[in-house]
Order: sequence, then structure tokens, then C-alpha cells
Amino acid sequence: MLDIDSIFSSDGILSNHIKGYRARSQQLEMAQAIAATIAKNQVLVAEAGTGTGKTFAYLVPALLAGGKVIISTGTKTLQDQLFNRDIPTVRAALKIPVTIALLKGRANYICHYHLERSLQDTQLSFVNRDEIQYLQKIERYANISNSGDKSGLNEVPETAAIWQHVTSTRDNCLGSECPSYKKCFVMEARKQALAADIVVVNHHLFFADVMLRDEGLSELLPACNTVIFDEAHQLPETASLFFGESISTGQLLDLVRDARVEAIQAAGDFVPLPEAIAAMEKAARDLRLTITEDNTRLSLSAINQHSDFNVALDKLLEQLLALVKQLESQSERSEGLENCRQRATNHLYLIQRWRSETEMRDHVRWIEVYHHALQLNATPLSIAEIFQKQMMTLPRAWIFTSATLSVKKDFSHYNNEMGLNTAQTACWDSPFDFSAQALLYVPIGLPEPHHKNYIDQVVQSALPVLRASRGRAFFLCTSLRAMQRIYELLQNSDDFSAFPLLLQGQGSRSYLLERFRKLDNAILVGSQSFWEGVDVRGEALSLVIIDKLPFAPPDDPVLSARIDKINNEGGNAFMQYQLPRAVINLKQGAGRLIRDETDRGVLMICDPRLTTKAYGRQIWQSLPPMKRTRDLAEVERFFCTD
Repeated sequence: MLDIDSIFSSDGILSNHIKGYRARSQQLEMAQAIAATIAKNQVLVAEAGTGTGKTFAYLVPALLAGGKVIISTGTKTLQDQLFNRDIPTVRAALKIPVTIALLKGRANYICHYHLERSLQDTQLSFVNRDEIQYLQKIERYANISNSGDKSGLNEVPETAAIWQHVTSTRDNCLGSECPSYKKCFVMEARKQALAADIVVVNHHLFFADVMLRDEGLSELLPACNTVIFDEAHQLPETASLFFGESISTGQLLDLVRDARVEAIQAAGDFVPLPEAIAAMEKAARDLRLTITEDNTRLSLSAINQHSDFNVALDKLLEQLLALVKQLESQSERSEGLENCRQRATNHLYLIQRWRSETEMRDHVRWIEVYHHALQLNATPLSIAEIFQKQMMTLPRAWIFTSATLSVKKDFSHYNNEMGLNTAQTACWDSPFDFSAQALLYVPIGLPEPHHKNYIDQVVQSALPVLRASRGRAFFLCTSLRAMQRIYELLQNSDDFSAFPLLLQGQGSRSYLLERFRKLDNAILVGSQSFWEGVDVRGEALSLVIIDKLPFAPPDDPVLSARIDKINNEGGNAFMQYQLPRAVINLKQGAGRLIRDETDRGVLMICDPRLTTKAYGRQIWQSLPPMKRTRDLAEVERFFCTD
């Protein structure tokens, strides 16, 4: 019988089978706690600092316990790492014959039906020569691939427009009515998931497909004994997204595209249909044009100040209803037209619901505006009760783990938000020696972040530190506007021509990280994409600068409504909600610095509120125990010994 203590010991199974493995007391304790949670079908919320080895700490007891396990991760990258590397490694070491399946959202798999439609489309809307070549490569890959997973075709960029023409969405999938149903890659992936012992999904898929059961996966969750959420700090945001409702002009334009193709191929003799499609397309585009701002979120009250918005929404509802009627008259002529009818009907229902005061009573209604699209959103004020109901369906173990879930080891914010009132909690510090490896620097003399020249002065304070670190830095920003300004100021600084300057958006995240590691003296200016899920070990990253404390903007419609709710109920929204969220986000950004036992570096937090506000102490006490300084000379001495 395999014993957890001996598996994790310095001369145990993992040590003998995995090169470079080191026994850590934190990892063993975490594995023991998870094993007990699984055995008793309980709930555990576990924070494990960087370097604890939490992945093996949950995989070993999960594999030993037997039964079906769902592991949900924050990103597809971590999904692939678990499926291709971590689980096979532990399985081989333990010599346990478990089966594994990887399940992604349907947009990751080629759809035979839509691929065939695109190949037959004589009015190719992707006339670009590259896109046509990509289409041919996708056709060849679909004929030889077992999985149909687009990540297996590196020759076609993930951002290529062609992918939306050859994959399905929840809206346009024909399901069992599809002529290619028997060879469907998505269905094959699901069959494998239902048969496997360990299923690796990501949070978006878990909530979209398993919790809401809107894609035929209702068999998966009831069959499982254990659910493990890695990177669990992302769950409140993801759950809010999927427990709410949304409909975008982008979805309407996708419907237009598909209905147009179906109308030509199955109802070419019926003139009113293309006319109705064109009228609805114009109404959807006109709605987007009523908001002049770009990349913004607006509350219902702010939207109502745009008088033409409601007029345009009325017009869209009118044209969408007219399109539904025309599709109803022709839907028997093909599965594709019937699918378009169902989608148009559902879109109409969602827009009408979004407009209803009574039906959306417990939701925040708001819109998000993108460059080409506008999305109507209704987000629940609280997800706790909804999530609790989902967890209570059948007895099983639930494990939530991340490096950042608590504020000074207090989990009440996270547990309240997720409805985990009866959960066990545990916290294991990082095994790294932060007092020797890292220095926390808060510069003197910076103004409050609302000052008009704040960002310019942040850069002035950062210049000598960047000089001392010889580049090798992440400059993490709390907004895209600040990111752009910081990049411009650094670009125009004469002192920094020797250091390569990289900016988020100049390429994919993986491309920029690869360049950053190879250059060895670069400065990467980034925003949200680089605050978490990024691992740069060694000297290439020796400095992390954070422009200001990551409080969410209080004018965000959802945040604003939740603040009002907490305050109206007699609570203190700042201390109960805003501050804990900022602490968890800051811990994520700070966590980029020390990734290994040999790493050394400086964390520079520019925000003076860390020292001037009473809550500042609570923030820095939640960070790893680094030595603290406000003296630039001490920072320079730190790098001299580097």
C-alpha cells in the first residue's frame, strides 16, 4: 500500500523517479490535508506559496484515492502542462494505471460541418491569400488528426480569422442533427472524458459546460468523486461571467454570416430572407455606433444618457423579430436554417430579458464596448448562493487551491464570495527564503495616484532602479493607458537605449516571454496579461515594478453595484471587498519575482498609500516576508551583490 509520507520523503518514490525533486514539509502537509478532504468528501480552501509544489501535492492523493477526478485550471496553457507533463509524471512514478482526458471548449476543435461549408463557400469572406492557404492546411490536418485540437496545427496562427469559420460555437453547433455528428471531434473528446479517471478542463469550460449543463455534459459532474480547482483565485470572476447572461452584436453578426450561407445553399429562391438578414445586420451595427467610446464598460444609468441607444435597441429588436419570422418559414429546408432560427429566437429572448426590470432584479445590467462589438451583460450581484446549490447536488470532495486566496492568512473574503461557509482552510508559506532573496522597495516622495503627473513621476523614480538592475525587469501596470504612457517615457529616455524595451501587445504573451528570456537584459512593460501565470526563472527577471496598488476602478458597473449592496446592508465594502481583492491581485503581481530557490530580486511598489494609509500595513503584511526599504542606495547595493 502506497503511503503519502514515504512518497514525498527525500528518498521516496517521487525523489527516485523525478530529476531535481526536493522534499518539502509544506508539500507533504498539503498532500495529507487533501487526502483527508477527499476521504471525507469535504471542502478545502488551500493557499500554497510559490515553490510549495502544489501540483504534485494534489495529484498524488487524487490518483491514490481512485474514483473520477475533475481538475480545473486557470488557463489552457496550464491544462496542457498538466495533461502532457505533470499527470503522466506522477502516474509513472506511482505506477497507477489511471486514464487521463483533456477537454477544452468547442472553439478549440475543428468542426467538420463548418469546415466543409467554408470549403464550398464561393463567396469566400476570407479572400486574403493567407487565409485560403490556412484553410487548405486545416483541411489536411482535419483528415489526419485524431483530436482535431487546433493547438496541434502550429502552421496556422491561433489568431487567424479563418478559425471562426471552421470551428463551432454553442450557438451554431447542430448537435445530433449534424451530418458529421459521428466523426465530430468535440463529441469524441467528450466520450474520452466520460470514460477517463482524470479529466483536465479549464475554469471557463467547467462553468459553461459542467455547472450550467448547457452542452450535454450533465453526465460528467455527477460521476466524479473529486473536483480540484487550481488557480482558484480566478473563480469568482469566471463564475460571475457564466452565472450571468450576455448577448453581443458580435454574436448577432455571426448569426448573419451563418444565415447568409445557409440561405444561399438551402433557400436561394426565397428573396425575403436575405433582405431580413441585411436589415438585422444594419440594426446590429447601428446599435454599436450609438456608443462612441471604445474598450469601456458602462452602467445602465450611463447608457440611458445616450438617448439614441434605446432607439437603436428598439430597432434591433424589431428587425430580429422579423428575421425570426422569415427563418421560421424556411427552417424545414435544412438543419442549418433550423439552427439559425433557434439562435435568432434565443438572441431575441436574451435581449428582451436584459430589458426587463423584474426579471433582472438581482442582477447588474451593464454594457461592454469593444472596437467592433457591443455586449449587453446581466451579472448576478452575488454568486455565493448559486455556487452553493451546484456544490450540494451530490457528496464529493471540493478542493480550491492557489498561491493567492487570503489576506494575512484570513480566507473570509474568498469564502464569502464563493459561498464556502463550511470549508476547511489551510495556508502554507513558500519554502523560499524571501528575507535573503528579495527586497521590497517603496520610493519616497511620490504623489497620490490621482495626481495628474503621477505616472511621469513613477517613471522618474523607476529610472535609477532600472539602471541598477541592468534592465531585467517587468514593469507591471494597472491600466492600459498607464502601460502605454510608461512605455513612451522609457522609449524616449536617452539612458535606456542599451536595454531592449518590450510592450504587451507587440506579439503573443508566449512570444514576448521567449524574447524576454533570451535577451537577458530587457524591460517588459505589461498590464493584466503579465500579472499572473508567467514564470521567468533566473537572472533574466530581477526586478518587478508595480505602478500602483491594483484597486479595481470604482466606476466599474459590477463593482459599483456590489459596493452599494454591501454598504446598504451595513457592511464596509472597502474593507470587506475592495481591499481583499486588491491584496490578492497584488500578491499575484509580486509573485512573478521569486520563482526558484536561487532567484534574487527587488519588488518596487510605487504607490505611497502602502505607507501613508492605515490599510497599507495590511497589504504589505500579506506579501511574502521580504526585507523592506525606502532607501534607493540600499536597492543599488542589493544589485551590486547580484
